[in-house]
Amino acid sequence: MDVLPGGTATFLLLFGLFLGAFAVRSALRLGRVLSLVRRGERAEGRCTERRVVDRGADRERSYATEYVFAFRTPDGRDVEFVDHAPGPFGFEVGAPVRVSYDPAAPERRATVAGPRAWGPVLMPAAFTAVLGVFALALLYGFAAVRGWV
Repeated sequence: MDVLPGGTATFLLLFGLFLGAFAVRSALRLGRVLSLVRRGERAEGRCTERRVVDRGADRERSYATEYVFAFRTPDGRDVEFVDHAPGPFGFEVGAPVRVSYDPAAPERRATVAGPRAWGPVLMPAAFTAVLGVFALALLYGFAAVRGWV
């Protein structure tokens, strides 16, 4: 009994597209971070807070650690932001960091990626690579089931 119309082929197509969407999302995140590292303004900042956030009871890992960073722009604005996956070992509160940011929107586009903190680059790169390979394999399987390969 097939659950989906088309059976295995439909499953391979849908799951491949689903994983592909997450791979593209991770690739876009990686592109934004690398763009900030290459072309963004630089400022000295600090890790201001390390907090545990409840992500909800319906998740397997319902708690996540977030790192809040702060820096001052040349025009005197104090900016705080949360960066994704700062690294496998995190940061101590008060630790100095180099911030790369977009001067047009420093609150929304800032990262600590760079020397001593490659987590914001490595995590999206790993997700892009792994999910991309699985998505391509599933889509290849779809084409093989359909007789196109």
